[in-house]
Amino acid sequence: MHPRQTRDCKEPPRATRGSSRDRPISASEFRVIEPLGAKHDKLRAAFSCGVEPLDRYLRQQASQDARRRAAVPYVLVSKDDRIAGYYTLSSDNIRVDDLPPGLVQQLKLPRYPVIGATLIGRLARDLSFKGRGIGEILLVDALERSLAMSRRIASAAVIVDAKDDHAHRFYTSFGFMPFPESVKRLFLPMQTIEKLLPVQPT
Repeated sequence: MHPRQTRDCKEPPRATRGSSRDRPISASEFRVIEPLGAKHDKLRAAFSCGVEPLDRYLRQQASQDARRRAAVPYVLVSKDDRIAGYYTLSSDNIRVDDLPPGLVQQLKLPRYPVIGATLIGRLARDLSFKGRGIGEILLVDALERSLAMSRRIASAAVIVDAKDDHAHRFYTSFGFMPFPESVKRLFLPMQTIEKLLPVQPT
């Protein structure tokens, strides 16, 4: 799958679903997952995920990060023009010494001191869409984009920072593994993502 500026909403693969939903999501309820832009300015104020720093980020900082190329925020927009959720992507890196030597060998990672990675800096779902699988849809989309772009700009893994136990369980259900020195900081090798979510070569 080639990276796109907009992407049709779809359900995550069955193999990655880890939580039950109050009501299954329907693609007809949503427009696209797309980069945050000026057309979303009037929608951001209504977003509320219940975590004040994540709400404040979307309302006040996300567009600045996009303009400064610090991160690229993506939003899932409903057919009735509400932001159901968002996530951000940016470049990061991994110190090879921070990974278990056995894993480095298993993944056949280069023996460079530092290797490239992709960071999902933030991921949040509006409370009014609770129980609808929005988190899974956003994460799968983020992984697909990260994998597709890794064929153009090298990235060996996707990194996330689990803010609490709930987030930790969510990410580990997708196969994310903790760094040995930091339980909350998790990574998913790009090789693993490629097996779960294959894309066409670019």
